[in-house]
Amino acid sequence: MSATETEEEFRARAKEFLAEHATGLKFELPDPRGANELEACKAFQQKVADANLAGITYPTEYGGQGLDKSYDRIWREEYAKANDMTGQLTISHGMCVPMLSEYGTDEQKAKYLPDAIAGRTVWCQMFSEPGAGSDVASLQSKAVLDGDEWTLNGQKVWTTLAHVSDYGLIVARTDPEVSKHAGLSMFIIKMDQPGVEIRPIHQIDGGMHFNEIFFTDVRLPKDALIGDLNNGWRLATAMLMYERVAIGTGSSSGIKTPTSDYLMKTAKKHGKTDDHVTRQALMAIYMEETTKSLVSMRTRAEMKAGKTPGPGGSLGKLHGAKIARMTRDLAMNLGGPAGAAWIDGDEITQRLSQTTLRSFGANIAGGTDEIQKNIIGDRVLGLPRDISVDKGVPFNELKVSS
Repeated sequence: MSATETEEEFRARAKEFLAEHATGLKFELPDPRGANELEACKAFQQKVADANLAGITYPTEYGGQGLDKSYDRIWREEYAKANDMTGQLTISHGMCVPMLSEYGTDEQKAKYLPDAIAGRTVWCQMFSEPGAGSDVASLQSKAVLDGDEWTLNGQKVWTTLAHVSDYGLIVARTDPEVSKHAGLSMFIIKMDQPGVEIRPIHQIDGGMHFNEIFFTDVRLPKDALIGDLNNGWRLATAMLMYERVAIGTGSSSGIKTPTSDYLMKTAKKHGKTDDHVTRQALMAIYMEETTKSLVSMRTRAEMKAGKTPGPGGSLGKLHGAKIARMTRDLAMNLGGPAGAAWIDGDEITQRLSQTTLRSFGANIAGGTDEIQKNIIGDRVLGLPRDISVDKGVPFNELKVSS
């Protein structure tokens, strides 16, 4: 873009680009592992980068455009009016890229950010373990410094798109002799290196986007550490904040009601728009999505360029989970018996069923509803914190599940 491009000129250019290229994702089905959809997202993101519209607020030396937040807001506003073309890149762009930008060294940013911003590489994040879900600080994967390399051993679970990711950010224990929050560190890991085994998790909706990952004597270079040693809890918290903003606000801005729009179209196809109960349910979802959009706009307005978002991101995340719950009954009512046992080729009722099944994950991914309520109560409303019985106890003295 021109260094003198005004906001009005930028908006016009964004509109023109989206009208030409954001025409809806086209990929081959079935796609249980999400690989085909991801390739379609990457192809679109490369076009965004080629048009100098990617990474708007990131410095030009790291593959961005070097513009202020007002241009990013304009892009999100225009993107909200188009088809979403980058859903499979949410973790890369909404979580990993911001973390690399804020906490990475200059060398790390120069090496990884340009390709990640342009969609040439895909990133995943690895927090949860079989014995450390909501209580992430209880994780047992460990990294031990051995000369100029770290040796990583352990297991992660529920890692979205790990099987098609090039890199990942992983939190591991580097000091078991201090309290569980104090002895963690974050690392950059190449997902196809020796010692990394990725196994698919079969989901109830037929997909396999999640994975469990085993690390056996994985060697990481010393400079794979991101941020300070044993400061991983701070980074993990920051990344979770980014995750909740990404889940709760999406990649667009403005009022957007995709769920109610889809359900309204489906209700029309099934001839149920005159049913008063259906109309009331549709309106309730529409109002909730509108409210979520307003909360999301406020959250993004409060975020300063390059700074970790605050706990308010949990509000949008909790709204999204509520909308998912509200959607379930209505989707099944619209589909009727076919929603549970559709005929091959009936894409409408099949999608309704999959929407219902996938909705349960909204109450868990990115932190359970209970975790979000605790964060909102503690850090937004200032209510008293829950009692912590293991505060200050060294991790190697704790009894944790494995």
